[in-house]
Parts: sequence; C-alpha cells; structure tokens
Amino acid sequence: MSLDAPRATGTSARSSVRPAGYAVVRGGRASFLVHRRAVVVASVLAVLLSCAVVAYLCVGEAFVSPAQVVRVLLGRPSPDELVVGTLRLPRLVVGLLAGAAFGVAGALVQTVARNPLASPDVIGVTHGAGAATVAAMSFNAVAYDVLPYVSVAGGLSAALIVYVFAWRRGLHSSRFVLVGIGVSVALGSLTQLFLTKGDYLVAQQAKVWLTGSLNGRGYEEAGPLGLVLLIGVPAALWAARVQRGVSFDDDTATALGVRLDRVRLGLTALGVVLASVATGAAGPVDFVALLAPQIARRLTRTAQIPLLSSALSGALVVVVADLLARRLFSPIELPVGVLTAAVGAPYLMWLIVRTRSRSGGTSS
Repeated sequence: MSLDAPRATGTSARSSVRPAGYAVVRGGRASFLVHRRAVVVASVLAVLLSCAVVAYLCVGEAFVSPAQVVRVLLGRPSPDELVVGTLRLPRLVVGLLAGAAFGVAGALVQTVARNPLASPDVIGVTHGAGAATVAAMSFNAVAYDVLPYVSVAGGLSAALIVYVFAWRRGLHSSRFVLVGIGVSVALGSLTQLFLTKGDYLVAQQAKVWLTGSLNGRGYEEAGPLGLVLLIGVPAALWAARVQRGVSFDDDTATALGVRLDRVRLGLTALGVVLASVATGAAGPVDFVALLAPQIARRLTRTAQIPLLSSALSGALVVVVADLLARRLFSPIELPVGVLTAAVGAPYLMWLIVRTRSRSGGTSS
C-alpha cells in the first residue's frame, strides 16, 4: 500500500483534486490518498507469499501434506510436529522477517539516494554489520545473543562513514553510491583480516554466516528482529508519508517545505537499523535489499517506492530462494545468499549498464 500523498483534513480534503489512479481513504477527520494499483499488487504479493509459506513448510526431505501443516500451525496434535513446528517453522519465520526488513531498508536507502543502485549491501551497511559481527565472533568478544546488537552498531558506523564522506553541500546520488562501494570494499578486506586472526573453528562458522544462511536459525534470532520491526511500524508509516517529498530534487523539496536534512537522516537511520538487525539474524543475504524495492516499484508503477510491497517482495524473495537452496541440489544444502547473489549480481550489472546508457544519451 502506498500512503504517498499529504494528509488533508476537513473540507480541503474533499475539495482537493484527486490524482489519477488514487482513491481517498478517510478515517475520522483525516483522509489519505491510496494508490489503487499498489493495493492490488500488495494483495497479490501477499497471496503469493502465503503460497510460498505453505510450500516451504510442506516440501523437504520428508513431504508434509498441507492439512498437517495447518494442524501444526493451529497448535493441534500432529505426527509432523517435529518436522514442521521445530525444524522448518522457526527458520521460515527468520526468513520472512529478514526479507521484509531488507526490502524496507532497501526502499528507504534508494529513496534517500534517488538511485536504484543504492542498497544497504551495495553502500556498505551490511558489510559494516558483517565486519562487526565477524570480529565479535572470531575473538569471542560478546555472547552469541548480543550479536544482533553488534550488527546494528557496525551497520550504523558504516552508514555514518558513507554519509560523512558523501556529503558535499548536499547528498549527490552518484557520489553516495561510489563512496558506499569504496567503504564496502574496505570493510570486506577488514572482515577477511578478522577471519585470519581469530580462532580457526569460529572463523569457519563465521565464513558460513557471511554467505547468508538460514540453516540453524530459530526464534532466538527472530525475536530481536521481530521486535525491531514492530517498534519500527510507526516510523515506517511516517516514512511512507514523507518519502514523496524526498524523491523530488532538492530545490523542489525545499520549496514544498520538506526539511531535507532531517528527513533524509531519519529515513537513512531507519533503513540502516533494519538492514543491520536483519544481517545479524540471517547473515548478509546479498541483493535482496536491491531487488525487492525495484520489483515493487515496477509492479506498482508509483512515483516512489511502496514500502509495504517492498517488504512483501523481500520476504517472498528470501522464502523462495531458501526453499530452492534447500531442495535444488539435495542432499546438499546451499546458503540462501548464494541463490540471491546469483540473481542479484546480473541485475546489478544490468542496472549499471542501463544507467550509463541513459547518462550517455543525455549528455550527447
């Protein structure tokens, strides 16, 4: 759903011109403009995600019928309680929450940068979270249940470095992406250094974590991520309202009364926190934050990236990718990050070529 128009109250809401493709939703004295196509797309994505969830819980080394899956989800006695409720469901919950968090984080970062190439994994946020987490794991610096908070600290630090170096009397999208890529490379090298200096066995575990894997993930990882998503709902509603102003050029946004610096900082901070906590829970599942917002935007055809559709797209991508990672080369199980990278890397190269082609055509 896209709440991308200013709120109006009283008679001004009724007398304002309604843009094509929008419907008015009123609640009390307030009213909102809601994009009809965004509602339809979000509904379709929710249905597809529900089908993917059922398939995820049914398919595995032992097939479980949908009827038994429903019995387990309803808490009724079932012979498949161990397979569905203990082995598959906790892992699925982590995938759903991480995918939704990556999708919203990517939408917010791309909105601030006004660039489809910008995403937390491209501009260094997930690399910062990964470097901090690997350092803590390799040197046994903190307890395991504290690692998600270490990831948040690493992601925030990386984002702050990118923001400081990219700021030159404004935040230019190309400079933002280039600085972010440079920071990503530096943090990747730092991560490799931590792996070589730490304990060997722990370093091997950290290497598996770096590929982005849901294997062994459970409610312990889902808890902090779910809490952050729940607390972030009001912030996400605020972001859905202000992101339209940020998507304009600086002069237009300022003329409309948008406090760009504060809004950008708020949107970036929210995106960084979501991406960092998701990285701490599931590892750096690459390219989900890049793909999900663009899928949502192309489906809805809205001027700005719809956050709800981005969250659903991210969750759908992670769930489907992890299902394929479990079964594609069975009995060998691939990390989910391998599948998302196999799709996301060619898409990133296509975006770069397309952006350069447009720039060349404009300059000529």
